[in-house]
Amino acid sequence: MNWVVNNFGLILELTAVHLRQSIVPIVLGFVLSLPLGWVAWRYRLVRGPIIVLTGLLYTIPSLALLILLPATLGYSAISETNLVIALTIYAIAILVRAVSDGLDSVDDDVRQAATATGFAPFRRFWAVEFPLAGPVILAGLRVTAVSTISLATVGILIGVTNLGYLFTNGLERRIIAEVFAGVIAVVVIALVIDLILLLVGRALMPWTRAASKATASRAIAVGAPA
Repeated sequence: MNWVVNNFGLILELTAVHLRQSIVPIVLGFVLSLPLGWVAWRYRLVRGPIIVLTGLLYTIPSLALLILLPATLGYSAISETNLVIALTIYAIAILVRAVSDGLDSVDDDVRQAATATGFAPFRRFWAVEFPLAGPVILAGLRVTAVSTISLATVGILIGVTNLGYLFTNGLERRIIAEVFAGVIAVVVIALVIDLILLLVGRALMPWTRAASKATASRAIAVGAPA
């Protein structure tokens, strides 16, 4: 406990760095996954290959990926860029399927109704399909956020400083409080980001709450005694 109090400033500094290194790949992964997920949903012939290939990206060991990327692309292995690109790849691996499944969950009758009322494909996507696919995509985004925040700690193994520093330094110096501080800081960041995404999702998709209330009301009505 004394170590945490004496080094609270260091924990906050590393937390801020860790947060920055995590948010960038989450955003990039989301932006890049939208067109890939749309293509996978729109063109059935390529859906399987796209989903499988992007999903396989997540099976690549993180340390191996952090070594292979700079060797292939020619940038420094110990830069934040290396970590951000690797985390973005993992985010894409999760989000492409989420986007494709989300769009697939939209009722075809809704699409036909939007087309009949004069919505062009581009406008229909942003005004109708994307919002209705939102709950599924948001679920995937929340998983991606938590996963990315956790995976970011591996950056310390290649010299990129973040909360992972507390793990390696604590183990080397046998300071268990330092390791626990790192674990708690990562968990807190993940919980806060997940809560923010949940609240933003509720604000942007208020109809999901109405649907949940309606479902709950029907369940209560069905279970009520005659």
